[in-house]
Amino acid sequence: MQRTTKRWWPLVAAWALAISGAPALAKKPELPGDGWQRVTPTGPVIGADGKSHTAMCSGYPGTVPTYHFWTRTSSTSKNLVVFFEGGGACWDNFTCTFPIAGLPPQVPQFFVPSIDPATDPASYDGIFRSDRADNPVRDWNMVYIPYCTGDLHVGSTAKQYYNAGHPVFTLPSPFTLQHRGFDNFMVVLDWMKKNIDKPKEILVTGSSAGGYGATANFPWVQESFRNAHVSVIADASQGVSTANFDASEPGRNSWNPQLAPWVFGASPPTLRSANLLRAGAAAYPHTKVAQFSTNYDNVQIGFYGAMTQINPPGGACPIVPLDWNQQMLASLNSYAATVPNYRHYLAAGGYHTLMRSPQFYAEASAGLRYADWVGTMLANRGGTNGQGGGNWKNVACPGCLVAPTCP
Repeated sequence: MQRTTKRWWPLVAAWALAISGAPALAKKPELPGDGWQRVTPTGPVIGADGKSHTAMCSGYPGTVPTYHFWTRTSSTSKNLVVFFEGGGACWDNFTCTFPIAGLPPQVPQFFVPSIDPATDPASYDGIFRSDRADNPVRDWNMVYIPYCTGDLHVGSTAKQYYNAGHPVFTLPSPFTLQHRGFDNFMVVLDWMKKNIDKPKEILVTGSSAGGYGATANFPWVQESFRNAHVSVIADASQGVSTANFDASEPGRNSWNPQLAPWVFGASPPTLRSANLLRAGAAAYPHTKVAQFSTNYDNVQIGFYGAMTQINPPGGACPIVPLDWNQQMLASLNSYAATVPNYRHYLAAGGYHTLMRSPQFYAEASAGLRYADWVGTMLANRGGTNGQGGGNWKNVACPGCLVAPTCP
């Protein structure tokens, strides 16, 4: 059966405008000697979970399903950054019919279905700037994990969807998407284990959907490099969702999510998205974990709004931005009060992500420059339970920790 979607069109057009209106990814001049190489996996591998995995993109009709990733080798550092790329998500007939494809904002757009040929980490800003002395990871080894599966880097299934009526693309009905984000990660991790020699410090991070990828998958990195000290930063991925989305199919279970069972338990649907990072922090108390968000992130609010329509209900406030903000603050304050190895940076505004943007260096609305806050996090291992290690603190823009009142 095909889900009817006409009643959602006005709302979805607004969400699409928010998603497509996120700040464009700024680029820097390409520097000679940056050392980036593209790796195209061939054939299946036996992953860290003992299962066979083959790398691929979504296979959305008309797109290229081939998968590759990027690496940069340092001659001066044993440290490593593992970066999970963002790019939306899809989980039902409607959201999976509408990929992000550079169409006018009135056309809904939810997920990146294939790797953009222009992808080039050597040209990105933020933590990818090897020419900035104030970049705390400027000389680290790097692995860049592209995202093209619509599943927050945790999926491992082929899923059939019905065409919800795309106004531009001619789609069969049904069509099949490969939610293989976890499979892709297992292939990349296999390469890392074979090619990266005993890193001392590892930063696992990602933006938007990639922030969830970092949150969910860092335990596999930790177990693969047990002598390394791991830090985690989830950029613009606060885990505000509906309970029905987390537990249902269609919903998060559309992806057959693969979560490390020794951390998250054997039944992923029972764990709320907001508690993913909490579970990881508890399992690895010497790992520093962190979240960054603006206090009214327009893209996070847009996707939460979609969930309240497709997988209702939402929270107590019917005004979606206020509802999202209330739930985000409740989670953030709970973490700060109960998770010793956790810190947050809450910034003013509504922009989305900063780890590969000039905003990484410009953001200072919490009274401390974000790049310096990350540098403090990484410069000191901290003591028991990730505490200590200098002036790494929870910070927030003035007044931003006060939840709004719902009219």
